[in-house]
Amino acid sequence: MSTPALAKPRWLKVRMPGSPRYHELKARKRELALSTVCEEARCPNIGECWGGGTATFMVMGDTCTRGCRFCAVKTLKQPAPLDPNEPTNLAEVVAELDLDYVVLTSVDRDDLEDGGAAHFAACIEAIHARTPKTLVEVLIPDYLDDALHAVVDTHATVVAHNIETVERLQGSVRDRKASYARSMAVLRGMKARRPGVYTKSSIMVGVGETEAEVVQTMRDLRAEGCDFLTLGQYLQPSPKHLPVIAFVTPEQFDGYAAIGKELGFGYVASGPLVRSSYRAGEYFIREVIEAGRQAQ
Repeated sequence: MSTPALAKPRWLKVRMPGSPRYHELKARKRELALSTVCEEARCPNIGECWGGGTATFMVMGDTCTRGCRFCAVKTLKQPAPLDPNEPTNLAEVVAELDLDYVVLTSVDRDDLEDGGAAHFAACIEAIHARTPKTLVEVLIPDYLDDALHAVVDTHATVVAHNIETVERLQGSVRDRKASYARSMAVLRGMKARRPGVYTKSSIMVGVGETEAEVVQTMRDLRAEGCDFLTLGQYLQPSPKHLPVIAFVTPEQFDGYAAIGKELGFGYVASGPLVRSSYRAGEYFIREVIEAGRQAQ
């Protein structure tokens, strides 16, 4: 017998998107066959981000080779081939819409020898070549070794990889190919390859974790040199996905933010509607990056 869904609290209500810039981006990306994680993952902040000049594009298609229980993205063992025009089309949209901060993420492509890392890197470099002023943040799969180096060695300003949940719940939340240890190794490898790169990770709460486990995960991330952190409420995309165990209060999110700052994160975005790509956080991250450039 299935567990009844919890009623959403008032603090999770958002306005429907509808700004002119939102509609412009929506139309243009479809013309060029581009995908955004904003739509595929049903992000509640899509109107705020698209209307404000930030977008999160999902490269390598809209179908993943993994099946994490929290994720709304489609899955297949053998998705469609990569689109060789994607890097050029992506750079074109970024230039046309004058986007100042772009986040690139991707599906997992375990069917490809390098997991699609070379294609991912080509997308980053195409944007940089077309609009050098645009800051590019990338949220990557669990690449290691040469695949990780291919992405970290680009002009990406922020390289992120999400731990997603606490160590105890990895097996019940993420695909079996993923693991806590591997994700920590990805974050460690970023700094080892490029010490000056800004790194970032994200934790979703409400899936059965304890506060102590969240804090320990934060400590583990800092031990790997993670610079930025986001924490947000998990929302069930459909009845077949992982159920919500608890709705974390805004006050508890504020508590996590305070702990994160004490631990030394350069920035912590923590709130019910915060996602790994979050415009309010990107404003601050941009300021941190610019301050670092001026100091150099």
